[in-house]
Amino acid sequence: MSRTPDPALLGLAQGWCALSALHGRIEAHIERALQAAHGLSVREFSVLDVLSRQHNGEGGHLRMNEVAEAVVLSQSATTRLVNRLEDRGLLTRYLCLTDRRGIYTDVTEAGLALLAEARPTNDTALREALREASKREELAPLVTAVESLAPAS
Repeated sequence: MSRTPDPALLGLAQGWCALSALHGRIEAHIERALQAAHGLSVREFSVLDVLSRQHNGEGGHLRMNEVAEAVVLSQSATTRLVNRLEDRGLLTRYLCLTDRRGIYTDVTEAGLALLAEARPTNDTALREALREASKREELAPLVTAVESLAPAS
């Protein structure tokens, strides 16, 4: 027995495929640029970026599970990533003073310097990837939506 597909679900599936394609194209383009120029992966850049935004006020430091959530990785993948960055001298970990079970991660001066050096590469690669994707009919509306999220300068 053959069922006619629900047009709304078919549209959602097509939209999801387009969104996934856009994400994949952007991430691959940024990955190549960051690896070539700075020896960083997109995920490593993301972790350094997220952790660089920490502050000393209330809720200013992230625990490992919060880092994992912020960069959309499993806790075990985040731990491996943080280990690699720590081995390279880009991050450091320390115990939370108020809860000895909590471990915080912080960016070192070397990590901040590498992040500052890599940010223009990341930003340029993002713009390039969006420009290329906007030339594809199925991706152009998504590029417009992404661009509309940027705050007006």
